[in-house]
Amino acid sequence: MLRKDVKNGMEDKKIVVAGYGAMGKRIAEAIENHPSWQLWGAVDPMNTPQCYGALDELPQPPDLIIDFSHPANLAMICDYARRHKTPCVISTTGFSPAQEDLCRELSAYVPVVRTQNTSLGVNVMEKILEVIVPILMDSFDIEITEKHHNKKIDAPSGTAKMLAQTIQKAGDFTLRYGREGVCPRQKGEIGVHSLRGGAIVGEHSVLFAGEGELIEIKHTALSKQVFVAGAVKAAEFALRAEKGFYSMGDALFQA
Repeated sequence: MLRKDVKNGMEDKKIVVAGYGAMGKRIAEAIENHPSWQLWGAVDPMNTPQCYGALDELPQPPDLIIDFSHPANLAMICDYARRHKTPCVISTTGFSPAQEDLCRELSAYVPVVRTQNTSLGVNVMEKILEVIVPILMDSFDIEITEKHHNKKIDAPSGTAKMLAQTIQKAGDFTLRYGREGVCPRQKGEIGVHSLRGGAIVGEHSVLFAGEGELIEIKHTALSKQVFVAGAVKAAEFALRAEKGFYSMGDALFQA
């Protein structure tokens, strides 16, 4: 059952999943298999027969919220977490700039791990970009390509945006989303391209194209379980962290 009754004397950490789609179901299973956690319920307005329709319906506040849901749920999550001082792992994509600001505002009250991608590989890829972009940016053109399944609703992916933001930290870049018509490439431009089809779990590539050589940094997710494993690490980190705003890199690489 995803809806939990109150039990006294519970030592396990009570974890709630926001969103009960493909990822939410996998996260819920990982929580149930964790040695010191209890699945305290799933919250998803679109799956009310199995789930709570809102966080305020929970019998008690949880110790942590893991969000893999929809941008429409963010205001509810932030309001509840602020009132109950509940740490959060927020990995929903497609947020507006104002919603990203809402996550940062929440971190003044509770630990917030905010990430567009929980996989270890993508976050290592981000670390690699931090090192090589300053070296290559003056003599190489940079293009980002992402591929996902045909049911993904947002484009470009949150991970592609995250990689673009990492590159932009090194210099004054302009993002161009796709190309059509007469549009010669401009200096300092990063092309961002989205492909959708079939059951592609997720593929992200950053291409550095020089005059006589190419360098490509690429990550391919073969299973959604890589995101589950990362989400568990992010949750373990958030449960012991002080209030503040954290990246997935903080959760994975901090001692």
